[in-house]
Amino acid sequence: MKEDVYDMLGADVAWCPGCGNFGILTAIKKALSDLDIKPEELVLVSGIGQAGKLPHYLKSNVFNGLHGRSLPPATGIKAANPQLTVIDVSGDGCMYGEGGNHFMHTIRRNVDLTNLVHNNMVYGLTKGQASPTSQIDFHTPLQVEGVFEEPFNPLTVAISLGAGFVARAFSGDIEKTREIIKNAIQHKGYALVDIFQPCVTFNRINTYQWFQKHTYYLEKEHNPQDKVEAFKRASETENYPLGIFYQNKDKKTFDENLKVYEGDGRPLYQREVNQEALKKLINSKRGL
Repeated sequence: MKEDVYDMLGADVAWCPGCGNFGILTAIKKALSDLDIKPEELVLVSGIGQAGKLPHYLKSNVFNGLHGRSLPPATGIKAANPQLTVIDVSGDGCMYGEGGNHFMHTIRRNVDLTNLVHNNMVYGLTKGQASPTSQIDFHTPLQVEGVFEEPFNPLTVAISLGAGFVARAFSGDIEKTREIIKNAIQHKGYALVDIFQPCVTFNRINTYQWFQKHTYYLEKEHNPQDKVEAFKRASETENYPLGIFYQNKDKKTFDENLKVYEGDGRPLYQREVNQEALKKLINSKRGL
């Protein structure tokens, strides 16, 4: 399938020129094209922020949720129709800050979706405050004396909670990001891809050049089935590894554990409502 099938012609793109989000958008289009996923079979779910705007620029079904609350509707969409490809698009503040609780429990449930997190280490939409992943001593108009909290490490958290697929990419390398996203979409179960993405307006520290200097790709010999080694590599913070850290294909997904799909794999929207059973349930709650 050609990449331009996902183009939203005439869309008013609200990103700054040079924003790392452009590279992520291109990589996603390439990955979807490679996998031949039709726009009508795709659902993009997002929260609030610069990352949350991405679904507006890609032709597909879209649900735009609240700040930090994109994973619950994404879970519901996938549960209601497991045949859909569901991709949650969010930023580091939205996902790891406001949405931290949902992030943890979506991992535990092993919902069959791809979680792409644009990590620019700053709140870009609200003019440059520190985010959960901002580095120590990062100065902003709000953190005038610099950040002193330890940066949140989404990879180690995801691995420790048993995520089935954990990876990191860099938007400045579109081709490798494309391949990592493809692998994440093909994984059956929850898949996290934390994507380093420079904010050219509000983060003048973690630039394209900074990421190029402070990142490297995991060696070909790295074994993504080794959970202990994956956690160890994800803990590196002087220079940041890129690639697929961990993958476990043996876990049952959230929808596979739902009783409603035992013996009947049809999506819920294709089934008729049993009105008598529904009436009986409602009356039982009323004490009738």
